Amino acid sequence: MNPAPTSALTPVSTRRLTLLLGALAMFGPFAIDTLFPAFPQVAQQFAVSPFAMQQTITAYLVAYAAMSVLHGPLSDAWGRKPILLIGTGLFALASVGCALSTSLDQLLVFRAAQGMSAGAGLIVGRAIIRDCFEGDAAQRLLSGVSMIFSIAPAIAPMVGGWIIAWAAWPWIFWLLTAFAGLLLIATAMWLPETHPPAQRQRFLVSSLLSTNRMMLGNKQFVRLAFAGGFNFAALFLYIASAPAFVLDILKLNAQQFGWFFVPTIAGMSLGAFVSGRLAGRLNATSSIRLGFAVCGCAAVFNLGYNLLVEAPALPWAVLPMAINAFGIAIVFPMLTLALLDMYPRQRGAVSSLQAVIGLAVNATMAGLISPLVSHHPLILAVVAAASTLIGWMIWRSHVRSDRQATAA
Repeated sequence: MNPAPTSALTPVSTRRLTLLLGALAMFGPFAIDTLFPAFPQVAQQFAVSPFAMQQTITAYLVAYAAMSVLHGPLSDAWGRKPILLIGTGLFALASVGCALSTSLDQLLVFRAAQGMSAGAGLIVGRAIIRDCFEGDAAQRLLSGVSMIFSIAPAIAPMVGGWIIAWAAWPWIFWLLTAFAGLLLIATAMWLPETHPPAQRQRFLVSSLLSTNRMMLGNKQFVRLAFAGGFNFAALFLYIASAPAFVLDILKLNAQQFGWFFVPTIAGMSLGAFVSGRLAGRLNATSSIRLGFAVCGCAAVFNLGYNLLVEAPALPWAVLPMAINAFGIAIVFPMLTLALLDMYPRQRGAVSSLQAVIGLAVNATMAGLISPLVSHHPLILAVVAAASTLIGWMIWRSHVRSDRQATAA
């Protein structure tokens, strides 16, 4: 039996809500990964370097992070559904611009426009979950959405590889346009408004700045957000480095990105399933501790393997990423719910700021670190392990501080 929503304004079934929110969360990462197999083709057409192509990820993520500051607060003021409709529609238009680009500069502009709109689905979706459900039910729904969301990075590069095997790279963006159009129709037809007018807060820039200062001044909030950001960045480093890792290190072709992404996302999907099953059986601290332990084992495995071999090869080269993704999927829902519960009247703003912090870490990985280390498997493993360690240390600092505050 599905748990009942906490709001009378949400008659939609839990299953439909899970599918729709999962799909809305998907198109952001889908837009990143679908282009990976086409990097060599685009670079050749525009006569640019691999480093320049890497900036198509950076432009997307920087814009995503910048606009993420607004998605949540705007949904707190105007309602969840209008922001999702606007964001999905703008993403479709930006995808058309990418498809019609005739230079790298044009492509970067429209990739940034994609990033500005893509975050609405993920950020507002988290707030919707907490609008409708509490406690274990919220954890189960967030885990279900995470399972659907995690499919995107697995199928996106494979879809991109299939497209460029038969057509030119702009067709990747025509596909994204169609996907966004379908989501726009589905959202308009099936998604209820979960944030009633009585609970909305007027949108003011001064109020937004004040709210963000308040949250950033909360050390516990910042610790939790950065703990999740660095923990995920260990995996995102490999995602951002996928063109070099798959094509140059593993010596695979553009149609074989699935050898990297399928095991990784299978691990994430399984971890999200386990997270949902743990709801009501383990408390938040124990679940997060378990997830970080799994991530730590993955880091040790990855370092050991790369120290022992001269050239990484399948399947051992991708197994650590699958294990790491499993642990991340256990940690992330619990950290997200803990953040949302800190400020129940500003859930949209909380989701936005969490996304901004996480994206700042990921954009640094994609734009600065990945181009320097993506062709060096051992250094990749070292940097990923360091990111996991930093995330765990920040979380441990949060736990110690929380215990001290409770004891006082």
